[in-house]
Amino acid sequence: MRRLLLVLALLMFARPALADDAALNKVVADYDHWWLADDPFAAGREGDQAALERLPDVSPAADATRKRMLEAFQARLNAIDAKGLSDKAELNREFLAWTLDNRLKSLGFDEARMPFNSDSGFDEELDYFADTTDLNNEADAQAWLSRMRALPTYFAQNIDNARRGVQDRFTQPRMTVEAVIARAKAEVARPVDSDPLLKPFDTLPTSMPAARRAALRAEGVAIIRDRIRPAQAAFLTFLETEYLPAARPQLAARSLPNGEAYYRWLVAEHTTTDLTPDQIHAIGVAEVKRIRAEMEAVMRETGFKGDLPAFIAMLRKDPRFYATSREDLLEKAALIVSRIEDKLPRYFGTLPRLPLAVRPVPREIEDTYTTGRYFEGSPKLGIAGGYMVNTSHLDQRPLYELPALTLHEGVPGHHIQIALAQELHGVPAFRRHADATAFTEGWGLYSERLGEEMGIYRTPYERFGRLSYDMWRACRLVADTGIHWMGWSLDQARECFTDNTALSPLNIKVELARYVSWPGQALAYKIGELKIVELRKKAEAELGPRFDIRRFHDAVLLAGPLPLDLLEKRIDAWIAAEKARS
Repeated sequence: MRRLLLVLALLMFARPALADDAALNKVVADYDHWWLADDPFAAGREGDQAALERLPDVSPAADATRKRMLEAFQARLNAIDAKGLSDKAELNREFLAWTLDNRLKSLGFDEARMPFNSDSGFDEELDYFADTTDLNNEADAQAWLSRMRALPTYFAQNIDNARRGVQDRFTQPRMTVEAVIARAKAEVARPVDSDPLLKPFDTLPTSMPAARRAALRAEGVAIIRDRIRPAQAAFLTFLETEYLPAARPQLAARSLPNGEAYYRWLVAEHTTTDLTPDQIHAIGVAEVKRIRAEMEAVMRETGFKGDLPAFIAMLRKDPRFYATSREDLLEKAALIVSRIEDKLPRYFGTLPRLPLAVRPVPREIEDTYTTGRYFEGSPKLGIAGGYMVNTSHLDQRPLYELPALTLHEGVPGHHIQIALAQELHGVPAFRRHADATAFTEGWGLYSERLGEEMGIYRTPYERFGRLSYDMWRACRLVADTGIHWMGWSLDQARECFTDNTALSPLNIKVELARYVSWPGQALAYKIGELKIVELRKKAEAELGPRFDIRRFHDAVLLAGPLPLDLLEKRIDAWIAAEKARS
């Protein structure tokens, strides 16, 4: 039934396919095939067993080949007459054009020169996959061992790229490099037997002889000891002796060579709009003012007699708002997931088959990791989606924020959106896995707002936590543009968060480090949410009593992630189709 709904949703306001689609469909299919062959991570999630043995080739030679291929696809696409295309083909054409343009611009800026940031990078990439890799048989184990053997080459390529950044003065700020050095030191010092890359061997089936399971794990231990640890040590040496001395003293991406053009592009890429940094800063200032008024109103509902800073100080210190153990925090998160799932059918016509698991952030990365995140699963590999909860520093993880976090990272946020995209039929893989940040993160923030309608926030404190999270995303607009466009100091950027949100000091510290090292990404959340809210209000106004929230959410989600202009075009078509249907 769900499969039928997915198919019907794709067809519900589309023109029939025409013969003119043939040339476009050929280009799309060829691009999909090439992209999956080039990206073993994406191909592996699609169930390609051979891809599970490989890591990406990030060498300059590989990037040069990518550039030639992307330009060739762009030329083929531009040669196709868009007149007469079906709606489905036209969406594929527009999406592929956007994808090709973004990828070519990324290569033009040679972003490979900066292959790590404060909370992630090539040095930890395979660790993430280890947490979601199950080894069901000998072939799976051999594939994982092959990926482990490929890791030193992957390290060497990324180090060479970063060395090119040193030569070009295209580097991370010193504060970011110091954080990555601390991370690299921890990796080198970690006992081999407790390395996260060994986690998949714990999933080998008990039907496999114990001696064989032990032998496979021992082979993994040897690879880490003899190949991976030396590669990690070489990375640490490179950071300390070559990269740190060349780290840029300024925080602003604008201070990089060609930095003004680079930051403008990052803003466009992450928000999928043509908004300027100054316009986004102004939106952030306006949102801060609006949300603060709502926060003060909710504060008064609690009966608190002081001002907003005093209320926030109370929230940060009162023990009733904090979990007593790691397990307690995970259990509370799981209970919120259950409460949300009970309400989902009232708000969504189509739900994914893939389940959601609540998991702790791995302890080896938790100290510099965000408070929560979503790890996508894989229907084809039999891996559930993961709502990752940071269970460290419990006095910095307030429970009044947990419902908003769960709505965003779990359901109906990232899990519903990403799992539905993975299960779509008749949609190219490059679209299903697209990194349209403003859509994915905008949907996550919209989901926090939707929690108000769903009745998920049970107390004024939890509603205040939701508003604090909303303020957090508004302050991101102010801080990211402030740092990278206006040349703000870290203290200037911190003020918005400390003065207006209930975020813990640790969370603010980790988040600011992330914004400094990953410019532009933080802008996507609020810009995407504002667009989805705008489109919903438009649909409600034009459809009146005929507006169906379940059908609206299907219209938003059942084409996969989209740049915001294509999402608006899709919703406009849906509104017209709804009017005709009624």
